[in-house]
Amino acid sequence: MADYTAARRMMVDGQIRTADVTDLRIIAAFQETPRERFVAPAAAALAYLDLDAPVDDPADPNVRRLLKPMVLAKLIQTAQVRASDRVLVVGAATGYAAAILGRLAASVVALEEDDALLARGVRVCAELGLSNVETVRGPLTAGWPAGAPYDVILIDGCVEVSPEPLLRQLADGGRLVCVHGRTPATKAMLYVASAGHVSGRPVFDASAPALPGFAQAPAFVF
Repeated sequence: MADYTAARRMMVDGQIRTADVTDLRIIAAFQETPRERFVAPAAAALAYLDLDAPVDDPADPNVRRLLKPMVLAKLIQTAQVRASDRVLVVGAATGYAAAILGRLAASVVALEEDDALLARGVRVCAELGLSNVETVRGPLTAGWPAGAPYDVILIDGCVEVSPEPLLRQLADGGRLVCVHGRTPATKAMLYVASAGHVSGRPVFDASAPALPGFAQAPAFVF
């Protein structure tokens, strides 16, 4: 049987601490959350490698994937999540990022539009006792206005277009983090809302799987 506890410790020490993630709360959350529970059973052996692990059939070219541990940890550290924060995770899939954030914030809304992934996320978060994680169904691009405003929004995948509807759901002082751009020119971005305005800036180089609905429309070429 695989020693997932040891694999988790190696992931934290070899991928997260070495990427300048210094927040001890984040490190503890990754150490305590069993990533193998959120990937496809056939991919459990890949759960702690430095890659975007598939949550369903790895042979499916359109399979959704979890963000690399390092990318997710750095995005969360960039968002400066406080214990009192209300968080929205967009494209939560099976709920791994939501589970991590559930250990850091007061409450988390995990938004997903795929019914099968949603059901798995509900089950695993319940089994882990994360009662502050609420899983909801809806189109990812619309966010979840019913729970707005949010102190932190994490987009759990790469977006090619500016997530304007989501930015409007930030509280004053709220932070949205995501990976933005088209391969290979992608960057982790931080957006901050202040007095009715939102400013964004790149924070580090990062790649991530594309998130459904956030692709840039093809340009017509003569």
